[in-house]
Amino acid sequence: MQKRVVITGLGIVAPNGVGIDAFLKAIQTGKSGIKFNQQLADLQFSCQISGTPKVSESLKLDYFTELELRNFNSTGILYGVIAGIDAWKDAGLQIENRQQPDWDSGTIFGAGTSGIEKFRESIYKIDDLQTRKLGSTAVAQTMNSGISAFLGGKLGLGNQVTTNSSACATGTEAILMAYERIKSGKAKRVLAGSTSDSGPYIWGGFDAMKVCTFKHNDTPETGSRPMSSSASGFVPGSGAGALLLEDLESALKRGAKIYAEVLGGNINSGGQRGGGTMTAPNAAAVQKCIKEAISDAGISSQEIDTINGHLTATSKDFFEISNWSEALGLNGRLFPYINSLKSTTGHCLSGSGSIESVASILQLHHGFIFPNINCEDLNPEITAIIDSSRIPQQIIHKEINIVAKASFGFGDVNGCVIFKKY
Repeated sequence: MQKRVVITGLGIVAPNGVGIDAFLKAIQTGKSGIKFNQQLADLQFSCQISGTPKVSESLKLDYFTELELRNFNSTGILYGVIAGIDAWKDAGLQIENRQQPDWDSGTIFGAGTSGIEKFRESIYKIDDLQTRKLGSTAVAQTMNSGISAFLGGKLGLGNQVTTNSSACATGTEAILMAYERIKSGKAKRVLAGSTSDSGPYIWGGFDAMKVCTFKHNDTPETGSRPMSSSASGFVPGSGAGALLLEDLESALKRGAKIYAEVLGGNINSGGQRGGGTMTAPNAAAVQKCIKEAISDAGISSQEIDTINGHLTATSKDFFEISNWSEALGLNGRLFPYINSLKSTTGHCLSGSGSIESVASILQLHHGFIFPNINCEDLNPEITAIIDSSRIPQQIIHKEINIVAKASFGFGDVNGCVIFKKY
């Protein structure tokens, strides 16, 4: 018998809010976390703004010992550990210092890179014949599975402990992998999420590709403009989102707070065929991913109240809306509401899918649809497909039942997950 899977804990480290309370307020009010970045300016980046979470030194000490922070230089692991432990505690679970692992609990926590600043530090120290000064945790900070290894150790997890990596689809994929493991009865609970390093050494390649905006260096908060006719590229961001997925029977037995249920979803690839490339999606694959996610969830497209899109503030926004419309068979005023968190956070890369899923679930739990900002000049190609009222620019307070969340990543990979109010 397949298990029903629910979400009992959330954690977030985002450019516009660290911790659920701060993040909830930010998305409800359309507060941007995008700021001018002096380091990017000094390095002569075209895009000199970013969405970088603020984590104080005192906050770090709530999650890491002073010894662990010695020679520590991995923002992705920092963000992921904070978000992950917060989600664990939010679910009402204890951090126990027992000898036996928790065989029922695991983590699937994705990343695009791990400790890229630490990796750069390692290169310089090795070249300068200072290898011994790297510290004993250099490997743990730079191995791709560093984030899941840190969380697995801090929480004593004995089930699957792994890190997935699928570019911008990483977070959504992690949630669906955790969902499948719990549904099949192989785990009672899985901490799912994803994280992204911050800084010029992760963002430089995108600046070189000329996919980041350079037109808003003097007005950072207006720089990320999904679905806008004046969108000129994405704003680089970083952070982490975490969700504690649990089988319903276990959650009810514990008397846990339940935020939402995971109804199903789908992961696929366009194979870099049929118009799909390393950086562009195959439209047929995107539509197939959405259609099969809806089928897997056992719902109809008309039941979707709102979509949290990938929508990066590039020319691809129009194509994404077109693919959603084709896949759902809906347009005009019949199309669901749609929003893009990237208008306030920028594009958090491998962290985006999980950060945006946290935002999606908060909408279900609290009964609202968060506003899009910076799209007062909606792209007319988009409004030729869906009515402008479907793209809210002010918060909408209403009970919603089903949210669809999708992520599309480099390598022509796609993920779509369906959440339902419990």
